[in-house]
Amino acid sequence: MWKTILRRLLIMIPEIIILSILVFILSKQLPGDPFTGSINPKASMGQIHHLMKINGLYDPWYQQYWNWVVHLFHGDLGNSYEYQEPVTAIIGSRAVNTFWLALLTMIMTYAIGLPMGLYAGRHEGKLQDALVRIYSYATMSIPFFVVLVIGGWIFGYDLNLFPTSGSVSPNATGFLPVLLSKFYHMILPATLGALFATSSITQYLRSGVIDAKNSNYVKTAQAKGVSMKNIYKHHIMRNAMLPIAAFAGYSITGLLGGSLFTEQIFSYPGMGLLFLNAVNFRDYTVMTALVLLYGFLSLLGTLLSDVALSVIDPRIRVE
Repeated sequence: MWKTILRRLLIMIPEIIILSILVFILSKQLPGDPFTGSINPKASMGQIHHLMKINGLYDPWYQQYWNWVVHLFHGDLGNSYEYQEPVTAIIGSRAVNTFWLALLTMIMTYAIGLPMGLYAGRHEGKLQDALVRIYSYATMSIPFFVVLVIGGWIFGYDLNLFPTSGSVSPNATGFLPVLLSKFYHMILPATLGALFATSSITQYLRSGVIDAKNSNYVKTAQAKGVSMKNIYKHHIMRNAMLPIAAFAGYSITGLLGGSLFTEQIFSYPGMGLLFLNAVNFRDYTVMTALVLLYGFLSLLGTLLSDVALSVIDPRIRVE
């Protein structure tokens, strides 16, 4: 397994380099600049051109890229043009919010999806299975942003049960009140995200359980008198979990990347909302750093999926 992990890590290096070059080139092709409209509206074009020049934005892209790489190896991703702060500090503060929201969403997703998939597969063709499938098809057919808007309107504005913006109440002071306020702000977006994400997990697990319980080794275990509880625990679940493990890494790192829809609709200060603002304001330094981070998380998701698969099924380990 360790050879596989090391091999994947080495392959990630040229992939990250190619991605960084593409991102750097494409970001410079966006119309506009980071200064027009973000400084004194009475500023002359000469002042804007001066800012562009001292920030090196008139240099060839390869020279800008080389300067960026040199600073990167010194732990410096540059300063944000919009926030006038170091990019590492901005992303670090937003990444904490995204991490906790992603963690809560992931826990709720698997806490809901795994029992539902197992329950539906175990009662194949019965009313319980039909109800779970109706729920899955409904969540898959409705666009995610519609679920967020309707859920936010009903539970946030109409019933006024949960906040619909921010990550913490301005009145919260002290460690415990701030922690509870952060959790309270995450409940609604995390629940809506989990309810939407459970459909794929439920369907995959249901199909895996149905295939496994009709296999020969399960029939052999039944013939030997093994109880159905032990058969599901030691035989069916392990094999049915293979499709879930195949995309578990992608789902985890995808959540860490930040949901653009969730953070935009709920004005949640995470990496997704930061990325949208960076694109709107042509904040090249923040934009480049976030895209590279998303790319790294996607590659990391591939590695995590392979590791999860090899843990569940040792037969597929590559040495």
